[in-house]
Amino acid sequence: MTVFEVRPVGKISSTEEGTCIKLERQYIPALTALDGFSHINVIWWFSEFDYEEARTVLETEQPYKKAPADMGIFATRSPIRPNPVALTVSEVIGIDYENGVIDIAYTDADDGSPVLDIKPYTPSLDRVEDPHVPDWCGHWPKSLEGSAEFDWEDEFNF
Repeated sequence: MTVFEVRPVGKISSTEEGTCIKLERQYIPALTALDGFSHINVIWWFSEFDYEEARTVLETEQPYKKAPADMGIFATRSPIRPNPVALTVSEVIGIDYENGVIDIAYTDADDGSPVLDIKPYTPSLDRVEDPHVPDWCGHWPKSLEGSAEFDWEDEFNF
């Protein structure tokens, strides 16, 4: 089995003042020309779920109320998975190029979560015009913006 080495480029910081990505100093030059992108894809590590037992879970009982009784972990957005890698699209509020800080509107990453990579969101590569989802989640919002007002608490079994 091949082992991959991944190094964080920064971490998530969530406070009462807001949420941001704080880059490690050596990665600050990688921000060059990121201005103008309204959103970024943030690839981060579910560090709180990085333990051997969590990495062996391949199926789970109905995590969503309207979902099938049993689901494979790849059909969920659960942090418990073989490799605890996460992807979140985040709106860019501002960029402090000198200090390597990207202020973002939202992330589902916990404070202190390691950020592995950042890629600009580009509709030509990241947007799907007519995506299809199973009926059990077809009533979920159709966009990140719509998700903000959606009652997610009523969707989960945990």
